[in-house]
Amino acid sequence: MKHPDDDELFNRLEVEMAADPAADAEADVVDLDKARSMREKSADPDAPARDAGSADPAPGESGEQSDDPGRRVMVDQSATASAGPGYLGRLAAAKRRDVLPLWLRSLAELRTATRWVARHYVHTTAYHALRSPVYAARLTMQAPTGLARFVGGTMRWVADREGEPVRLAAVRREDAAEYLKLSRQRDGRVRLRTLVAVLALFIGVGAALALYVLAPDWLQAVSVGALLLAFGSAGRKADAPVIHRAVEVPKATKLTSDIVLRALGALGIPAINQAQGKGRDGFEFTAPITRDGPGWRAEGNLPFGVTVTDVIERRERLASGLRRPLGCVWPEAVSDEHTGRLVLWVGDQDLKSAPKPAWPLLKSGTVDLFKAIPYGTDQRGRWVAVTLMFIAGVIGAIPRMGKTFLLRLLLLIAALDPRAELHTYDMKGTGDLDPVGEAVSHRHGVGEEDETIQYALNDFRALREELRRRTKVIRSLPRDICPESKVTSQLADKRSLGLHPIVIGVDECQVLFENPEHGKEFEEIATDLVKRGPATGIVLLLATQRPDAKSLPTGISANAGARWCLKVMGQTENDMVLGTSSYKRGVRATMFAWGDKGLHYFVGEGSDARIVSGTFIDAPGAVAVAARARTVREKAGLLAGYALGEAPETAAGPAYDLLADVATVVAEKEERVWNERIAARLAELRPDVYGGWKGENVTSALKPHRIKTRDVAGTTDDGTRTTRRGITRADLLKAIAERNEKPGAA
Repeated sequence: MKHPDDDELFNRLEVEMAADPAADAEADVVDLDKARSMREKSADPDAPARDAGSADPAPGESGEQSDDPGRRVMVDQSATASAGPGYLGRLAAAKRRDVLPLWLRSLAELRTATRWVARHYVHTTAYHALRSPVYAARLTMQAPTGLARFVGGTMRWVADREGEPVRLAAVRREDAAEYLKLSRQRDGRVRLRTLVAVLALFIGVGAALALYVLAPDWLQAVSVGALLLAFGSAGRKADAPVIHRAVEVPKATKLTSDIVLRALGALGIPAINQAQGKGRDGFEFTAPITRDGPGWRAEGNLPFGVTVTDVIERRERLASGLRRPLGCVWPEAVSDEHTGRLVLWVGDQDLKSAPKPAWPLLKSGTVDLFKAIPYGTDQRGRWVAVTLMFIAGVIGAIPRMGKTFLLRLLLLIAALDPRAELHTYDMKGTGDLDPVGEAVSHRHGVGEEDETIQYALNDFRALREELRRRTKVIRSLPRDICPESKVTSQLADKRSLGLHPIVIGVDECQVLFENPEHGKEFEEIATDLVKRGPATGIVLLLATQRPDAKSLPTGISANAGARWCLKVMGQTENDMVLGTSSYKRGVRATMFAWGDKGLHYFVGEGSDARIVSGTFIDAPGAVAVAARARTVREKAGLLAGYALGEAPETAAGPAYDLLADVATVVAEKEERVWNERIAARLAELRPDVYGGWKGENVTSALKPHRIKTRDVAGTTDDGTRTTRRGITRADLLKAIAERNEKPGAA
């Protein structure tokens, strides 16, 4: 179908072609380089403007008009676009590298490095000093061989034996002239060297006689010893060194750009392989490769579209390409840069086998929980600190990866603050927390028996009431004493306020939350402690080997400010502990190997996820630290509760019997009754006990007594017939009879 504007378009084209009849004849291939240069000139404000009469923009230009109607603006150089930062702007945004390395700016790291160096040389000196008699004996036994080698070497030198192969070659060629020349040269050398040897012999013998006659005994002994050492050293065998190494220093290959590019090219990432296939590097180094602690650091930009996560996913291949153990290779992202900025740190030794500094609190010292306390080291051997106040923490891992040891380490730190009140629960039942619990804990439980569950439930209820009391105390304090409406170290010192730190540690917390009878109540209280506890000085630390929604309720995991994740098996468990989308951001505890015990990702202290190796404290070491903490508490008069053998105080109030109370509010004529009506009647009977109860509370309370809830038909207050959950009076009476061991009692 012909468009109405076709005639006008064809007429215009005909006019333009008629105006330039030689256009086709003079058509030529476009020089792209020249065209690009012309485009750049057209973008120059000082360049002459194009013909203002043209209504259409030229190719590569936008139709945007500038102040000069005769000038077109390039698409990628719009007049409204910013020209970019100037020189001063770039300087303001530049990153300045540290003048002093970190270990010089950190007094703790400087002390650690100094101790390592001092221990190294002290050990080396002691090692060789102890073995010096053995070294002397070896050299003495080798001295005859060394003397023979010295005499033989001297004779060969005097006889010019080094030139003999050349002279023999002249003989084989039958070159008489060259042989005569070499012979004359040899005769001259032999005469000169013989003279030197004879003079040296007379001087040496004379010096020896002079020392023997005139020198004191100690100088003679030193001279003879020096000769024996010299001849013994000359007589040593290549495969039997006299002195052995006192310290086996690990030898690691220097990291170079070629090695990094080779390793990245072996990852199988298409963008990197394509770039390297075209002769480019496939990785842009943004800083020189430098030493960073006990390893090498390389930093740069990956190709467009490649993220650091892509490299982390192939960490095993990267280690293979670098020819280094897996525990030495740690690719990381830069939090304040784009997702393609890679920092590759390659250690000299595997992280799990590298020497670690001694924990500063192992043998002495106390702590203030309101300050950061070192608890582990990163890949570079630097201390990583944690502040236990104002947080709630979650520890997750598969079994046998060091989860319980890490929880015990954190509890030991809390124990070293004499003000802290510890509540420890080992629901696994193996006694791993006993060193802390028996020494200093205010409340301590072990196992999953009903008695322990009830003990923990009563404690959690008391902690909830303590939380409520603390909120009232904090609210009542003057602003000049409590300006931030939270507990401080100064307030914790005032025992009259009762705002001392409370640290609760629960290992295998899923035992509490999955309890069929009290699990919901544990979850409700724990969620409240996680949300409101940090501001009131209450810290809850939960550890589990099953980080899923049942064992670690989302209300708790979503509000925990500190997270420690050791090895887990999948993305779901990883994100459950470290936070949603952590796996996608490259924070993957799944990459830890089976041998990486104690190695974990730590999220907290206001920074991004860091890889930390927790300090290993074995059971005897934990007992020693806990004993020291107990001693400090005893001197301060702050030891109480379980550690002193004190039983929990029972709540004051009238005694009551749930089954008897239910039988009281259910009339004899009522064969069936709704649970919600029972709850309302119980609340009216004992408001201080049953106030706020609903039908669900009645169901949970009666379940341990094996009273089944069922659908019960009844009439509402407005006369409507309906069915709701309830019980039968016969089941209630049967439960009472069985409990009282009186079958058939009414």
